[in-house]
Amino acid sequence: MARIDNLPPLRDVIATHQLSAKKSLGQNFLLDLNLTAKIARQAGDLTNADVLEIGPGPGGLTRGLLAEGARRVLAIEKDARCLPALQEISDAYDGRLQVINGDALEINPLEHLTPPIKIAANLPYNVGTELLVRWLTPDVWPPFWDSLTLMFQKEVAQRIVAEPGSKAYGRLAILAQWRTDARIVIDLPPQAFTPPPKVSSAVVHLKALPEPRYPADATTLSRVVAAAFNQRRKMLRASLKGAAPDIEDHLIAAGIKPTDRAEQIGLEQFCALARSIKG
Repeated sequence: MARIDNLPPLRDVIATHQLSAKKSLGQNFLLDLNLTAKIARQAGDLTNADVLEIGPGPGGLTRGLLAEGARRVLAIEKDARCLPALQEISDAYDGRLQVINGDALEINPLEHLTPPIKIAANLPYNVGTELLVRWLTPDVWPPFWDSLTLMFQKEVAQRIVAEPGSKAYGRLAILAQWRTDARIVIDLPPQAFTPPPKVSSAVVHLKALPEPRYPADATTLSRVVAAAFNQRRKMLRASLKGAAPDIEDHLIAAGIKPTDRAEQIGLEQFCALARSIKG
C-alpha cells in the first residue's frame, strides 16, 4: 500500500492516543489513507484553495487533503482527545493545518479562511444533515464556499440527489439541487470504517451554481418544502394549509394541482409556489 506521507498509519495513531470512536459524537473512523486521499481528490484542485473540514477525528481525511496539496486546512473537532494526533499532522505539514476544538455549528469559518474555500468532511452522523442545510440556505448566494465534498450515510446521500417521484425525494433534494450540481462520487461499505457502522456510506460532491436554478426566497422555499414533505402522504392543500391562508390559490398560480402530493412536484414548481406565497 502506497504511503501518502511520512506519518504513522492511522491504526497506530489511534492506538497511541487511545482514540476509540464515540457513538455519542457520531464517530466512525476511516483508516485507509489511500481512500481518504481519493476522497480528497473528489474536491478538485486544492492547491489554490483553503479547505474547511468538520470532525477530522484522528486525521485520515485531513492528511489526504494536505497530501493532495490543500493551501490550508481548518479542522474543527469537538473531541479534545483527537487534538494531540491532529497537532502531529500540523507539525508534519509545516503549519498548513489549523485545528479548532469546538462545535462546528457555533464557529464562523470566514474568520479563519481565505477564499476560495472548499468544504470536505466525513461528517459526524448526528450533525451532518443540519450542517448541509445551513450551507445550502445562506441569506446571500453565492455562498462562502465553492464546493462541498461530504460523506454521509448512503440513505442521506441518495436523498440529496433524488428525483421527483422517488421515495428518497424530499427537502434535501430540493435545497441541494436548487443551488448546486449534486452527484454521488464514491460508495463506501461499512467495512471501510472503524467501528463499522450498520449502514453503507457515500461521498457526495456539490458544486455551487453562480445563481439558483429558479428565483425564490430561500427562507420561504425551505419553509414550504419542509411543510410539504413533513406530511408527504397528504394532498398539498392539506399539508400546506398553514403556509398561507389562501394556499389553494397559490398552488394553482404555481401550476400545481391542490390534490397533488409533495413527491410529485418538481423543483421549478416549488420555486414558483415559494414566489407566489412570498408575494
